[in-house]
Amino acid sequence: MNIAQYSMERKTTSWMLFLILLIGGLIALTQLGRLEDPKFTIKQAMVITPYSGASAQQVEEEVTYRLEDAIQELSYVDNVRSISKPGLSQITVEMKSIYRTEQLDQIWDELRRKINDVKNQLPPGTGEPIVRDDFGDVYGVMMAITGPDYSYKDIERYADFLRRELVLVDGVGKVKLAGEQQEQVVVEVSRTRLANLGISPKRIAGLLQTQNAVADAGRVTINEEALRIATSGEFANVEDMSKLVISNPGAEERIYLRDVATIYREAKEIPSHVVRYNGQAALWVAVSFSDNVNVVEVGQRIQKRLDELSYAQPIGMSVDRIYDQPHEVENSVDDFLLNLVEAVAIVIIALLLTMGFRSGLLIGTVLLLTVLGTFIFMYLANINLQRVSLGALIISLGMLVDNAIVIADGIMVAMRKGKSKVDAAVSVVRQNQWPLLGATVIGIIAFAPIGLSSDATGEFAGSLFWVLLISLLLSWFTALTLIPFLADRLYSAKDIGDEKNDAFSHPVYKGYKAVLSTCLRHRIISMVVMLALLVAAVLGFGQAKQSFFPPSTTPLFYVDLWYPQGTDIRHTETDSKRLEDYLLEKPVVTSVATTVGRGAPRFTLTYLVEKSYESYAQLLVRVEDKEAMEPLMRDIRERIRSEHPDVEDKLIRVEIGPATPAKIEARFSGPDIEVLRQLSKKAQALLDRDEGAVNIRSDWRNQTKLLRPEYDEAAGRRAGITKEDVNNLLRANFVGRRIGVYRDGTDLLPIIQRAPESERVDLNNWQELQIYSPVFDRFVPLAQVVRSIGVKWEDPLILRRDRKRTLTVMADHDLLRDETAAQVFERVKPQIEAIELPLGYELNWGGEHEVSGDAEKALFNALPFGFLVMFIITVLLFNSIRQAAVLWTTVPLSIIGVTVGLLLLDKPFGFMALLGFLSLSGMLIKNGVVLLEQVNAELDAGKEATQALSDAAVSRVRPVGMAAATTILGMIPLLFDDFFASMATVIMFGLGFATVLTLFVVPVMYAIVQRVPRP
Repeated sequence: MNIAQYSMERKTTSWMLFLILLIGGLIALTQLGRLEDPKFTIKQAMVITPYSGASAQQVEEEVTYRLEDAIQELSYVDNVRSISKPGLSQITVEMKSIYRTEQLDQIWDELRRKINDVKNQLPPGTGEPIVRDDFGDVYGVMMAITGPDYSYKDIERYADFLRRELVLVDGVGKVKLAGEQQEQVVVEVSRTRLANLGISPKRIAGLLQTQNAVADAGRVTINEEALRIATSGEFANVEDMSKLVISNPGAEERIYLRDVATIYREAKEIPSHVVRYNGQAALWVAVSFSDNVNVVEVGQRIQKRLDELSYAQPIGMSVDRIYDQPHEVENSVDDFLLNLVEAVAIVIIALLLTMGFRSGLLIGTVLLLTVLGTFIFMYLANINLQRVSLGALIISLGMLVDNAIVIADGIMVAMRKGKSKVDAAVSVVRQNQWPLLGATVIGIIAFAPIGLSSDATGEFAGSLFWVLLISLLLSWFTALTLIPFLADRLYSAKDIGDEKNDAFSHPVYKGYKAVLSTCLRHRIISMVVMLALLVAAVLGFGQAKQSFFPPSTTPLFYVDLWYPQGTDIRHTETDSKRLEDYLLEKPVVTSVATTVGRGAPRFTLTYLVEKSYESYAQLLVRVEDKEAMEPLMRDIRERIRSEHPDVEDKLIRVEIGPATPAKIEARFSGPDIEVLRQLSKKAQALLDRDEGAVNIRSDWRNQTKLLRPEYDEAAGRRAGITKEDVNNLLRANFVGRRIGVYRDGTDLLPIIQRAPESERVDLNNWQELQIYSPVFDRFVPLAQVVRSIGVKWEDPLILRRDRKRTLTVMADHDLLRDETAAQVFERVKPQIEAIELPLGYELNWGGEHEVSGDAEKALFNALPFGFLVMFIITVLLFNSIRQAAVLWTTVPLSIIGVTVGLLLLDKPFGFMALLGFLSLSGMLIKNGVVLLEQVNAELDAGKEATQALSDAAVSRVRPVGMAAATTILGMIPLLFDDFFASMATVIMFGLGFATVLTLFVVPVMYAIVQRVPRP
C-alpha cells in the first residue's frame, strides 16, 4: 500500500499524528532549555605558580620553562602560552579543538599528573602550582552589592551569606565572589623599643608562629576512656595577641608584645583586585548555571530566593544586576520566536495569495506542524532554544515548504486532469517520494560541514546543522503523509477536471514557455551571457567587505584602560574612577561596573577574562539602547585622549562568536628580548601610519624601573646579617612581612609585621633604616651592609608561545568607522611581512585572521566529503553522471546573486555568510533534482525530448518559484539581526538568482549535454 493511500484511509492514525505534532510540539516548546548563545567548550586551563622575589626572567627560566616542557608532552595540547612576571608564572594551556566537555575532565587530570611529576624539579621558594580547569565557567548572573555606609567586611558578610544561600537554588552550578579585600592582622613593631630591650625581631616572628600553631598533643586513656589533649594558648582575638610574652629567656622582667607593638586588623594595603559599581565600592556575586537547564526558569528561582532573603539585607545595602543572562536570554529568545512567528506568517500569507486559499491553508498547516514537530525532536536531542537553533528554524522555513508544495501542487494538477483524490495523491507520492528524499538529503548534507566541523566555531554553530537535519527530514515525512490526508479533507470533487484540460494555460506559464524556447534555441549565447555575468560577479566579490563574526546588539560595551606597566593598582583605581564618574553623568548610561587589577568573572562565553595586571582596569558600560552606544563611545575616546593621556584605551563591543585579544595580531618569536622589541617598534610604526588601525600596542608592555640594593657580602658576614635579612627588613618597612596566621572562625588571616608609620622611612633616607645584627646583639644602620641602591630597567613581562619567546604586536580596526578588521589587515599585512627578520626569528599571524582561518579550515576539511556525497546522490537518483553534472554547473553561477546582494546591502562576507552559501548550494541542487525528475517522468510518458523538457520546466514553475519565494520572504526577519544578516542576504539574493538558474539554465544545460534538438 502506498503511504499516501495509507494516510488517507487510516484516518485515526493520521489524526493521531496530527495531534502528536501539534500538542507535543507546543508542550516541547515550553520545556526546551533556553540560552542566549549556543554552548561551546572553552578548552583552556591555567597553571599558576608563585615564585616570590624572582625576576620575570628568573621565573621564565627556572619555573615556566620546566612546566611548559612537561605540559607540551601531552598529545592533546594545541598551544601553550605563558606570562612570566616578577614572582609569578601564568601558563595558559589550550587543547585541540576536537575535544569536547566529556573528554576534558580526563585531560585535566592528566595535566595535573604532569605538573605533579615536575614540581619537585622547581627551585626552592617556589609555591605549589595551581591548575585552574574552571577557566571556561560562565557566570550568567553577576550582581553588585554596595553599601555607602558599610565597611568592606560588612558587605562581605552579606555577600557570603547570599553565596551560601544561592548555591542551593535548583539549577545553580557555582557562586563566587569577586573583589574581596584580604583582611590581615598588622603587628607594627617599634625597632627603637626592641633595640632598647635587646629583643630580636626574629624572636617575635617565631613566637607568633609557634604560639598560634595547631599541633597534636596526643591522647591519654583513663579508666578505659580516651581523652584528647589540646594545649591552650591559641589567640582567641587580637587582644590575646597583645598579651603574648616576648621577654628573652631567663629575663626577670616580663615584656608583652603590646609593649613594643601596635596590633590591629585592616584590609590589605595593596589590593590585588578591586571592583566598583556606579562609583561605589562593591563586591560582586557571580552565579553560574548547571548544564542543560532553562536559564530563564533558573533566573526566576534566583530572584524568588533573593526576595525571600530580603529580610536579611541590611538597610542601605543594595543588590544590583550587572549582567542578567536570564533576562537577556528571555529577550533574545522572545525576539527570535517573534521572528519565527513572523517568518511563518509571511510564508503562509505568501502561500495563501499564490497557491489559493485551500492549497495555502493545507501547506501552511503542514509547515506549522513540521516546526512544532521539530521542537519535539529538539527536546529529545537536548538541543536548546538559542540564537543559532532558532535561526536554523527560520532558515529552514522556505526549505520546509518545498516538499509540501511539490506534493500539494502535484495532487491539485493531477486532479484537474481528471484523477480522483486518492489516485492523484498515490501517483504524485509514488513519483516524487524518492527524488524528494534524495533532494532533501542533499539539502541537509550542504550543512553537514558545520555539524562535522571540529573547530570551536563549528561547535558554536553546530546546532544549525542538527536542527536543519531534523526539520527537513520531518518535512519530507509530513509531505508524504499529512499532505495527502489533509488534501482529502480540504480538496473537493469540484476540483476534479477533465484530462483534456490544460493545467498550464495561465499567461505566466505561456510567457515562461516562450522565453525558455528562445533560450533553448540560442543555448550557447545564453550560457556565454551567464559566464560573463559570473566573471563580473567574481571580480565584484573582491569588493565585498570581509568580517568573521559581527558584534552583538546587547547595549553593553567595555572600556579597557591600560596604564603604563609598573603603575600601582591604587593609582589605577583612583584614575579610572575619574572616567567612571564622568560616564555616570551621561543620561544614556544606565550603569557602570568597574574591575581593576584583572578582568571580571566570565559572564558570557565570548568574554575574554584579562589576567592579573595592576595597571589594568575595565569599565563595563550599559546604555539605554544600542543606538546610544556609538556616540557615547566616540565621546569616551575623546575624553580619554584629553584627560587620561598616559592611558592606552580600547573600546570593545560584546562579541557573538569566538573573541580574540585583538583583531590584528603579529607574533614575533625569537630568543633575544631586545631584538623582539626592535621588531615590535617597526611593526607598530607601520600600524601607526595606517589610519584604520587603532589600539596599537605590544603585549610585553613597557620596561619598568627596578631598585637594586648592592649587598656588601663581606660586611654582612662580619655582622651576621644575610641577604635574606636585608630583604625582610626592606619588605617590613615598605610593605610588611608575613610572619604567621591568625584564625578567626572560617577565616585565616595573615599576620603582617611592619614598622610603625613614625619609623618608616622613604627611599631617600634608606641609610637610616636599622637592621638587627645577631653578632653585635643590636640594631645597626642598613648602610653598613648595603653599599647603595641603584635604579635599573627590567622587562616586567616575558611572554612565550609554544616554548618560544613571543612578542605580539596588536591592533584593531576602528569600531566607529565603516571598515572591517579584514580590510585593515589586508593593507598592513604585506608591509609588516616585509620587515627583515634576523636568523632564528619568525613572524606568525594571530587575531581574527587566525581564528577565521582555523574555522574555515575545519569547515573545508569536511566540505569535499559532503560535496562528494551530494554528487553521488544526484548520480544515483538519475543513474547518469551527465545529468548530475548539469545540476552542479549551476552552483558556481549562484555567486552572481550573492555578489549583488552583498554589495547592494553593504553586508560583509563572514563565517555565517559562508554557511549561507553552502546551504544555497544544497537548495539549488534540491530544486534542480525536482525539475530533472519531472523531465524523466515526461520522457517515460513517451514524449519527444524537446517537448518533455519544455513541459517539465513549465510544470515546475510554481513549485520552484514558490519554494524560492517562501524561502526569500521567510528570511526577511533575519535581515534585521546582526548575527544572521549576512547569511540572510546570501540566501535571499543567491536563491532569487538561483530560481532563474533552475528554470532557465538547468533546461539549457540539459539540452546541451543531452543534445536535445532545438525547438
